[in-house]
Amino acid sequence: MKKKIFSFLLCSVVTIGVFAGCSKKQEVTNTKGTRSITHTMGSTDVPINPKRVVILTNEGTEDLLELGIKPVGAVSSWTGTGTWYSHIANEMKDVKDVGQESNVNLEAVAALKPDLIIGNKMRHEKIYSQLSAIAPTVYSDTLRGAWKDNFKFYAKVFGKEAEGENIVKKFDDRVQKIKEDNKDKLNNKISLVRFMSGKTRLYLGDTFAGTILKEIGFARPDSQQGTDFVKEIGKERIKEADGDIMFYYTYETGDGKGEAREQEWVQDPLFKSLSVVKNGKAYKVNDAIWNTSGGVKAANLMLDDLEKFAKEGKL
Repeated sequence: MKKKIFSFLLCSVVTIGVFAGCSKKQEVTNTKGTRSITHTMGSTDVPINPKRVVILTNEGTEDLLELGIKPVGAVSSWTGTGTWYSHIANEMKDVKDVGQESNVNLEAVAALKPDLIIGNKMRHEKIYSQLSAIAPTVYSDTLRGAWKDNFKFYAKVFGKEAEGENIVKKFDDRVQKIKEDNKDKLNNKISLVRFMSGKTRLYLGDTFAGTILKEIGFARPDSQQGTDFVKEIGKERIKEADGDIMFYYTYETGDGKGEAREQEWVQDPLFKSLSVVKNGKAYKVNDAIWNTSGGVKAANLMLDDLEKFAKEGKL
């Protein structure tokens, strides 16, 4: 009998020890310094406090800066006189250039020894496995009009959801104020025209500027309705660029071809015959702000422009 009692007590002690060991193991797992992030490519364990972040989109770069996170590496800005857009240049000092958004330099990324890489499925799906071999890698899904969703995703990756929501709320509050202050002008149809090397495009609903105009409630010309991305036009379809107000912007990479396209069109008698031009309501705006950069900083700068135009009576 005593032997049975001793065996039972021994088993109990061993069992308790096993459970204690499991509990301790679980505690180590919970405190290993990572969190699991579900993203468009799956699920990835990322550092809770990453120190060496590489960001592979233009919009993501300025989004991280807005969240107070300075990357060690980033893809170069699409346009500008230097590596970075002028509106982020001061914040990007000492950040290493890792190639272009559409042509990432994997060796440059690896050389930085990142502990977190952030990319985008639309741009980087084919190099996901290569990036993941360098460091934990997470992707946002798409670009264009998805800038706000992407910003919230980046905030989640860094555990800054509350801060991110606050930043979005401030933007939304500004949108609402512009809407209220200009409620008598919202029926004005706003045309968005972009000049590029050899191309002229109308920018529709699923574009950076298009989504912001829609949030405010501005009308769009009949030729620019819907949720598509862009419509490319030739001069035989120039009437589709007309509206009550036109904002046009030019993608210029430094070779002069974008500016040449712009001048070819705006100096053409057909362009000058548009009612929006004859009425003095065609305004040139900054391409980096209204389209190319595509992040939360640019979104707020676009609102600055709209507020300025409204104050000057141009809307």
